[in-house]
Formats: sequence, structure tokens, C-alpha cells
Amino acid sequence: MDTAQEAPDTVILAEDEASLYLQATTKTVWAACGQTPVVRQHPGRENTHFYGALNLQTKEETVLRSPKMNAVVSALFLTMLLAAYPDKPLLLLWDRAPWHRGKPIRQLLADNPRLQILFFPTAAPDLNPQEHVWKEARTKVSHNHLETSLPVLADRFQTYLETHTFACSLLDLHDYHTICMMSK
Repeated sequence: MDTAQEAPDTVILAEDEASLYLQATTKTVWAACGQTPVVRQHPGRENTHFYGALNLQTKEETVLRSPKMNAVVSALFLTMLLAAYPDKPLLLLWDRAPWHRGKPIRQLLADNPRLQILFFPTAAPDLNPQEHVWKEARTKVSHNHLETSLPVLADRFQTYLETHTFACSLLDLHDYHTICMMSK
């Protein structure tokens, strides 16, 4: 389908998942000259996961926090996206993660023909705009943090995602907006 010409009101979303650990990742660390900075590390691997979809037109993020990533949760997130954009066709740009397959996904897609999936090439995360969203959120929230509670850190991470817009030039690089305007 030529989305720009046949369905110019289509919402185009780029989706991905990320894991958030209580253990801080370091970025740039400042310290007094001659003094080695001390960065506290959490000894455990406590984590939570996020599903995120970037609306490539509005630059807004839809996010779901989950204790696991599997086909059932992926289908739940797709249902959430369908509810967020009622009566609009959706084009979802998706990677080939194993939890993006299976009966729950096939059933949801069969029941919702207004949701179409376009897969990114294998091993090409640099093509997915959602990866840049994760990078920005990690830089602002989870790098060099001193938080000792994963739920508090996860709340801050989710709040950041839900209250900011994220630059994305994918559609502009391919003149999508110009093509849409010509077809109206």
C-alpha cells in the first residue's frame, strides 16, 4: 500500500523495547583534578521493561511498563496503540524480536486490519527512531543516577518519556509530508 497517497491519515509509529536496571550506567563524570570519582553500583540485576512507540508525525511517545517481554505483552501494547488512535489506520515499524511473533500477535493482527506491520531489516537498530528515544531518556534519567529504588527510577523514566517529544527526521528524509500534501 502507498500509505502517503492511499491513506494519508495513517499514524506511523516506530516501536521498540528497552530494559531499565537499577544499576547505573555512567556517562561523563566530573571530579576534582587528581581525585578518582566514586560511582555507586547496585549489586543486583533488578530490572523492568518498557515498550515504546514513537509517533513519527507528532513526535509523541506511547509507553507501557512491564515486568516481562513476550508475545502476550506485545499484543497488549498493540491493543493499547489501537485504543490510543481509534478509527485511524496504523503503520507500525517493528524489529524482528522473538516476542513480536506468536499466536497472540497473529490473532490481534487478524482482528485489526487497520494495523499494518512493516519490519525493519534484521540487525538494523540504527534505522529505528525509537532507539534514539531510549538513548535520550537514558541520558536524562538513568545515566549517573543515585536512585536506590527501581520503582522510583522507572517512574521517572516513564514520566520523561510521556512528557517530552522526540526529534525524528525519518519521514522528512523521504519527503513523506510533501507527498501527503500533494495527495490531499
